[in-house]
Amino acid sequence: MTPEKLAALAREAMTHAYAPYSGYKVGAALLCGDGTVYQGCNIENASFSPTNCAERTAFFKAIYDGHRDFTAIAICGGKDGVVSGLFPPCGVCRQVMREFCEEDFRIYMVTPTGYEERTLAQLLPDSFSL
Repeated sequence: MTPEKLAALAREAMTHAYAPYSGYKVGAALLCGDGTVYQGCNIENASFSPTNCAERTAFFKAIYDGHRDFTAIAICGGKDGVVSGLFPPCGVCRQVMREFCEEDFRIYMVTPTGYEERTLAQLLPDSFSL
């Protein structure tokens, strides 16, 4: 699957976000080794702590279905569902990724005109895992 197609699926996932507090909607599309794609969106909560990021939503759906081999994720976000700038994964999401992904796992951060690519090692240097 191309990064462009994965980015399009992240944009589509963003439309499902529940973000009444911040107004920032985020979507993610997670590519598994077998070609399966899991989409996720952010889900906010009034007490903020139980809020879940789009990336973790996608990972948890995939893991529930038995997937453990991941190759890439595309992430996009913006105020009121309009993609604006980079939305890199937060620290918690980076650590969840590291639990299940190798350092060369690709992260595509979608922009209004394309995407920027990083590896997990670039976004989470000197990480620890099992």
